[in-house]
Amino acid sequence: MNDARFECLLRLGDNALVLAQRLCAWIGHGPVMEEDMAQANVALDLIGQARLWLAYAGELEGRGRDEDALAYGRDAGAFRNVLLVEQPNGDYAQTIARQFLFDAWHHAELSALTASSDARIAAIAAKALKEVSYHLERSSDWMLRLGDGTAESHARLQAALERLWMYSGELFDADAHDATLVEQGIVPAPQSLRAGWLQQVGAVCTAATLTMPDADAWMQHGGRQGRHSEHLGYLLAEMQFLPRAYPGVQW
Repeated sequence: MNDARFECLLRLGDNALVLAQRLCAWIGHGPVMEEDMAQANVALDLIGQARLWLAYAGELEGRGRDEDALAYGRDAGAFRNVLLVEQPNGDYAQTIARQFLFDAWHHAELSALTASSDARIAAIAAKALKEVSYHLERSSDWMLRLGDGTAESHARLQAALERLWMYSGELFDADAHDATLVEQGIVPAPQSLRAGWLQQVGAVCTAATLTMPDADAWMQHGGRQGRHSEHLGYLLAEMQFLPRAYPGVQW
């Protein structure tokens, strides 16, 4: 098994899976019916992407674990998602800020991965990029609507942006696995995406009359290595309940 590639696929798959689970909690609770449906569709896109990444990871691992086993059979310490995506939904401003910060990175990451030397990674990235282009357009639009909306919506979004900012730096962390894959031309160097991400986030914040936090502020780290906040355990307890309570059940 290629350990570095397996870790990479887990990270990509777990990011999508955990964020999808967070978004699914909004179904039936969105501010308007159209947005309720849009949020659900974004979650479905991410679940589809998670299946593709985790299915490939399972094949590389060679231990007979498919995407379902990887999604429902691992404890929190075995998940490799960034801390940003596991943060609670909070109010709608916090959900949108979290989504936008992730979408801006996700779009840049997938764009780079379409040129991966691993043909299967490149193909999955190309398919996912079409969906994530819409995700980024949607979350950017909501940043503008809330940031440049009422005094209340502006204040809530600014507070959400400042609260979540400390989790954004991890998106550009690199470790030995990344170094190996960068050398092989499989993934982009994480730091190579940071300047473009900051430029895009800054432009949207300016248009939304928001103040972007300091790019060099202190950041939280550890999710990509399995060190998570307490929030992930509660999320997984809900997401994994059925397959753990009835292992091997067939519908």
